[in-house]
Amino acid sequence: MNIHEYQAKELLAKYGIGIPTGHAAMSVEEAVAAAEKLPGPLYVVKSQIHAGGRGKGKFKELDADAKGGVRLAKSADDVRQDATDMLGNTLVTIQTGDAGKQVNRLYVTDGVDIESEYYLSMLVDRATGRVSMIISTEGGMDIEAVAHDTPEKITTITIDPAQGFMPHHGRAAAFALKLDGALNKACQKLTKQLYTAFMDLDCEMLEINPLVETKDGQLLVLDTKMSFDGNAMFRHPDVEALRDETEEDPAEVEASKHDLAYIKLDGNIGCMVNGAGLAMATMDIIKLNGAFPANFLDVGGGATTEKVTAAFKIILADPAVEGILVNIFGGIMKCDIIAQGIVEAAKEVNLSVPLVVRLEGTNVQKGKDILDQSGLPIVSASDLGDAAQKIVAQVKEAA
Repeated sequence: MNIHEYQAKELLAKYGIGIPTGHAAMSVEEAVAAAEKLPGPLYVVKSQIHAGGRGKGKFKELDADAKGGVRLAKSADDVRQDATDMLGNTLVTIQTGDAGKQVNRLYVTDGVDIESEYYLSMLVDRATGRVSMIISTEGGMDIEAVAHDTPEKITTITIDPAQGFMPHHGRAAAFALKLDGALNKACQKLTKQLYTAFMDLDCEMLEINPLVETKDGQLLVLDTKMSFDGNAMFRHPDVEALRDETEEDPAEVEASKHDLAYIKLDGNIGCMVNGAGLAMATMDIIKLNGAFPANFLDVGGGATTEKVTAAFKIILADPAVEGILVNIFGGIMKCDIIAQGIVEAAKEVNLSVPLVVRLEGTNVQKGKDILDQSGLPIVSASDLGDAAQKIVAQVKEAA
């Protein structure tokens, strides 16, 4: 789960981490009022979308030479104009793709006199089961470009959760940023605070770019992104309440309501599978047969008729879908129950595209009999390879 910059900063502030003063705004008038609460004379007006590259982004509705999604303003009138330009318009960045994202929220902050910019992030390294703290003196830049062009300017510090954050981790971070004196101590304190927040909130990623040294010798978080382990949100209802569904794909939002794992892709063959590994294998074999999957959809081990019906509706809501491949291994849930759910779901959604079903596991023959006797144009497959070949052929034939 992702949240907006201003929400992330509010969370970090609770851990004593320094951030510039700022206020969220949902309208032009709220943006102007936010600026009037700040000392000025310099303000920063930031578009709030779940994507990076906002400063270099462009608005579809504005001239090509118009400023991007992060702007400096020198007066309340400038803030008003920037807010008018941004709110309700579509910001296209390197991370949004050509479709862009509509800006519905702004964050107006106090300006900062910057001496130096740094990069600092923490993320879960699933290969080692540890937390990686990634640090660079090249803040304010795309970290991917830094990693490609000057990898020697990136330092990775690994923290074992069983041991926790130790003083030497903070010292290593300050050394990597080439800080000394009071700033060295401030960096050690900051990294410990960030690690505490990261672990307390079940974060998957916490990125600060840039972390800035101000001219008066402070370390401030100028921009940040946070994402969380969705499976841990039951422990954090306050964080879950920050979710902005308008920033997410509507189909993915609908899927989450039915406890379905769904990710939209760019192909034309919809997939409904139980089990993440089986879903990945299904997508791979579709590509091996010369087509492309339209989605990743895992209905889980305890798929019910209601879940199957919801999955069909979500898949068919994608206009790019020209065929559906159902690949179910009946373990916890028996194949005849799954087959009955498929039949009922196909009738309810008025299925209009080719459907190939591969069943395996407990009561598999009963399941196949139910499909064969349904009177619906459902094609049974003997194995995964057969299923992929049949759905690709059916889609090509229908075209």
